[in-house]
Amino acid sequence: MRKTLTAAVLAAALLTLAACGGEDDSDTTAGHNDADVTFAQQMIPHHEQAIDMAEAAETRAESQEVKDLAADIEAAQGPEIETMTGWLESWGEDVPDGGMSDMSDMDHGDMSDDMSGMMSEEDMTALENATGAEFDQMFLTMMIEHHEGAIEMAKTEQADGESADAKALAEDIETAQTEEIQTMQELLKS
Repeated sequence: MRKTLTAAVLAAALLTLAACGGEDDSDTTAGHNDADVTFAQQMIPHHEQAIDMAEAAETRAESQEVKDLAADIEAAQGPEIETMTGWLESWGEDVPDGGMSDMSDMDHGDMSDDMSGMMSEEDMTALENATGAEFDQMFLTMMIEHHEGAIEMAKTEQADGESADAKALAEDIETAQTEEIQTMQELLKS
């Protein structure tokens, strides 16, 4: 089920990219507002942190289900980052650079005020130092919080955004991550 949902989200992201590729610059820059820009600028580093967390699961998780879920998260969010980067570039807006590993100088307390669900540097260090069942528990708990933050941002985009493509991606993110939260809650119970 997760792989089917991931494939569907990936297909939607690729269709969105393909649709954007067929437009000329005047069409691409039209039809977006500040909410769309904020959504993309905040969701990119948010997704990058989720990918960092998922990559840690490859070598630190004990449960194969956690490893599989982490791989699904990584596979879905990478293409979404590329899509949002393309929008920002076409809109002439700043693209967040570097991912979480290059954001170590930033104050994650301030960041979490703007981007709900972001883990602090201390959280990320604790996760990276955990292994086995302890990692699994920590990963699932943290990723649920992380996903809840992404869903909150996606709902804001759907309510306030203008770009049809950005609103569609926000809806896809909300759907996929809501299902992943349910999966993670089940894994925490087992």
